Amino acid sequence: MSEVIIKRALLSVSDKSGLIDLGKALSARGVELLSTGGTAKALREAGLVVKDVSEHTGFPEMMDGRVKTLHPMIHGGLLAVRDNPEHAAAMAEHQIGAIDLVVVNLYPFEATVAKGADRDEVIENIDIGGPSMVRSAAKNHEYVTIVTDPADYAGLLAELESSNGATSLAFRRLMAARAFAATATYDSMISQWFAFADQQQMFPETLAVIGKRVEELRYGENPHQKAALYVPRGPFGKGIAQAEQIQGKELSYNNYNDADAAFELAAEFRGQEPAVVIVKHANPCGVAQASNLLDAWQGALACDDVSAFGGIVATNVPLDGPTANAICEIFTEVVIAPAADDAAKEAFARKKNLRLLLTGDLPDPRRGGLMVKPITGGLLVQSRDNGVVSLDDLKVVTKRQPTEQELKDCLFAWTVARHVKSNAIVYAKDGVTAGIGAGQMNRRDSSRIAAMKAAEAAEKFAWTQSRTVGSAVASDAFFPFADGLLAAVEAGATCVIQPGGSIRDEDVIAAADEAGLAMVFTGMRHFRH
Repeated sequence: MSEVIIKRALLSVSDKSGLIDLGKALSARGVELLSTGGTAKALREAGLVVKDVSEHTGFPEMMDGRVKTLHPMIHGGLLAVRDNPEHAAAMAEHQIGAIDLVVVNLYPFEATVAKGADRDEVIENIDIGGPSMVRSAAKNHEYVTIVTDPADYAGLLAELESSNGATSLAFRRLMAARAFAATATYDSMISQWFAFADQQQMFPETLAVIGKRVEELRYGENPHQKAALYVPRGPFGKGIAQAEQIQGKELSYNNYNDADAAFELAAEFRGQEPAVVIVKHANPCGVAQASNLLDAWQGALACDDVSAFGGIVATNVPLDGPTANAICEIFTEVVIAPAADDAAKEAFARKKNLRLLLTGDLPDPRRGGLMVKPITGGLLVQSRDNGVVSLDDLKVVTKRQPTEQELKDCLFAWTVARHVKSNAIVYAKDGVTAGIGAGQMNRRDSSRIAAMKAAEAAEKFAWTQSRTVGSAVASDAFFPFADGLLAAVEAGATCVIQPGGSIRDEDVIAAADEAGLAMVFTGMRHFRH
């Protein structure tokens, strides 16, 4: 059956937006309206003729409305295969009238949880009859049209207008697909609430991961790959996916990935002095803090201005005009900030392809949550790396005690290192990264690469010496051998921060003592593979 004329519709909605206009349009076409509770009341108040479901079924609503549509007169009218003689005979015998259109959206479970309702109220907002009608209508989409989202009312009315009061099979199939997605999402949110909020489980037996597509992207990590952006359904922290794009081209897969890396690191400096983060290929290539944003930008850029070309810039405070003008002096793909003043927006407007994203706020870097990574045949799931190390957590393990400035530089370098791909080495001095070594197969090479980049910067900018001289150096994991430490000594570092925990810790400590270094252990590592 291709086209089905809509003669009887059942409307039962929690979200009343667009309901009256829809009801009037259906009534104008001679469609009989069945309805329940608040929906029927709203339609009647708008002057429409509505038949109560209880009148249709001959059975009253009961149990505080928990039982009203769970009845053969409803589900028989939804599930009957119209051209099946046995189904037709059953409908005739029991006087079951066909229902051609179902418009249902479900109890506001998500909103009820979000407002902090108590457990009893949350349970009462688990819809039973609604999903049952949705599933029945969607299963029988050969004959029944199901609509679950007010955003689809216009499409439904356009379909009726173009087909003289009927819907096409293609439209019904599309609506059925959306309907099953709606009930799957609804059940997912309920299962997540039971698992995480009600049962306080970290890793439930079944993990429901549901997302809603925001947009299809031009391509994936490479041009031959396809990609899309989804946002999770249910509670989640807001970030790049929710940012307001002020200008520039569409964001690519790589833009989103790199922008997220920059944004997460910028969030580490939430509520602190102005900070600038420059990221390339999801790795920081320059990070700095200063008393003003322009100085922070210049410090971050000087760390590795070669890698910064075509990079992503994130700040922890609103952008100003002078900083925006300075950023525009090099090619930058994306700039992310909580806000931007008019002078900054005007400066960026001259770079038509530059994407400017404003987030309104920074996320809590210590928030909880789960990280999901697909592998062949499965999913790896872990808690977010929200561990924190403070000054009081540091354990001095060398003969020489670090100075106050060295400790400050240690914690700054450690903050950056946790966002650098492992093996990670970060040199920092006076709130500015001096050199960053990322993603090497051994820690010694990361140390050397970081020192090499710092030496190149010193030569380019005609500094008297590399910024690694007198710097603190952070290692995201312990030094398994003294060679990585000795590479830092060669670069001129005077203080080391590392997790400790190697079976050769004593050898590394002895090497640090011999070189006159100060070294502190954190007791916590930050691998980022």
